[in-house]
Amino acid sequence: MIKRQKASIKSCIIHKVGNKFNDTKNAFSNASVDFDEATYNLMLPYLLKPFVSVAESYRFHHHSDVGLNEINTYSEQLFKDEADFVDVSKHIVTHLFEQSNSAQIKTGDVLICHFENVQYEDYFTDAIGIYKIENKTEFFQTYLEQNSYDILVQKGIQAKKVDKGCLILNTSDMEGKIVFSVDNNTYDTQYWIKSFLNIVYPDDSNQHTKNCIELCREFSKEVLQPNFGGQAQSNFLANTVDFFKENEIVNIETFKEEVFDEEDQIQLFEDYKKTYESENKVLIRNQFDVSEIALKKQKQKIKTEIKLDTNIQIKLDVDAPDASAEYLERGYDEEKKMHFYKVFFNAEA
Repeated sequence: MIKRQKASIKSCIIHKVGNKFNDTKNAFSNASVDFDEATYNLMLPYLLKPFVSVAESYRFHHHSDVGLNEINTYSEQLFKDEADFVDVSKHIVTHLFEQSNSAQIKTGDVLICHFENVQYEDYFTDAIGIYKIENKTEFFQTYLEQNSYDILVQKGIQAKKVDKGCLILNTSDMEGKIVFSVDNNTYDTQYWIKSFLNIVYPDDSNQHTKNCIELCREFSKEVLQPNFGGQAQSNFLANTVDFFKENEIVNIETFKEEVFDEEDQIQLFEDYKKTYESENKVLIRNQFDVSEIALKKQKQKIKTEIKLDTNIQIKLDVDAPDASAEYLERGYDEEKKMHFYKVFFNAEA
């Protein structure tokens, strides 16, 4: 997560990237953009705003040596001014072009920018931004001709959100240079993150918190709901969120003891955890620090709704873990041969 109030654009250039799969070529600029004031004032927030709300960062990766990661190398050259900005930007676009191994990969405009005074945590740093604009929007343009106004349709870039973008900060931690990424056109999830940038999540509290809550969410959906019903699923999710909110450090053994009431559910969770780790190639730590940022983001993805086949839905508050157990009862009506839920309340809100 960054702040952009004092940031400025040092250099920016625009190229076009093709797709080698369908024989469209790259088109390169030979000079940086010379912004007028109005364009600059619109462009700066357009390029940086996507990363203001991004909580999770990445680090560059390479199977043998991260120094061989192309974008890591090119960004380092731009930070050190060891090479010409225009030439290095062309290398970046060429590398992007080489990853277009499918007809799905779209051509588009590529903007490469060098920013100054981007705030990360409590200090300011340079940053390199790489953006790919894949979609353009039709808009009406009015114009004056022979003392009368006419109208025509043109295509342009929406100034609301970028299609794909990354922001590489000129600062590192123990795991490498800090990178943020956004992708609003996820037609190929491997193309931008893995093939072009080759970035991975760091081994930190954000990732540990995310991994564990995603495990719990999938366990509730695939095991608890089918076997114990929607109320058990919602209770578990609410108790999970409450445990993460109340504890700065998560210990998995303590988590299981406090969240589960039945021993058989604990065993199901342990069995599912092993399968989940193997299938998703993740390791759920036995103990880790809770990331409030990751918890807040993951909580938004949790759905605590009981959907019934009678076109009725019961929505439970994930922040009220005791409400379901105290005010919701599940039973079976022998006369109707149907299950039912009984809800207790004082007044309608």
